[in-house]
Amino acid sequence: MSGFSPAFERLGAAYAAVAAQQQEVLAGVLPANGDWTTDLASGTYTKGDVTLHVALVGSFAEKDRSWLWGWANPQFGPEHPAVLNPRPMGSRLGVPEMTTRELDLAWYDGPAQNGGELVAAVTNGLLGLSGTISGRYDGGVAYFAVRDPAVPGTVWDSIAAPRLITDGLSLFPADHRLTVLRFFSHHRLPYRQTETSITAKLPDGGSCVARFDDQDRLTDLSMTVSGR
Repeated sequence: MSGFSPAFERLGAAYAAVAAQQQEVLAGVLPANGDWTTDLASGTYTKGDVTLHVALVGSFAEKDRSWLWGWANPQFGPEHPAVLNPRPMGSRLGVPEMTTRELDLAWYDGPAQNGGELVAAVTNGLLGLSGTISGRYDGGVAYFAVRDPAVPGTVWDSIAAPRLITDGLSLFPADHRLTVLRFFSHHRLPYRQTETSITAKLPDGGSCVARFDDQDRLTDLSMTVSGR
């Protein structure tokens, strides 16, 4: 059973697949190996010969498996220019996780590395950022949001779409239909929906059909390629 609030679960369902695709784009920009450094005074992250503008999202402490927002960290504070502060948006949307300074994530036992990874991913998707970078420190993992125009956005990929959506559902299974709808709308695909399906028109003229059972769980995702 999830320890996240229903509001956070819905955000996760909406943005898990979107954020996962953006992570893959970011991975193609950063070197696969090499040392990394961060300079929060200038808000930069450097790995190899690549330097990106970042902001601290928060950190996950491995000892007690808790999350501390960057804006709540006494070393920085909510007004620090290199700290991401989603608290105002979280307040408007009624998401308690984004307005609570520290989160107990000891309950999480799922496919992600830890619960903090999910918090960072949902924040990235909600704010439309360019991905999240994790960095280990003694006792935990820090998460940095990339906000740099050097990292491109995502484009529709018919081959990757089923995997991305399925992976998103494995992380946030609360609303399968929302996951599919948000992924289609993120890519600006015109779509129509019925009680049992959502059909999107693809950029090449083909279509993608998502089918659901009587409990609105995704059962099938199929592509039709344009014959033109």
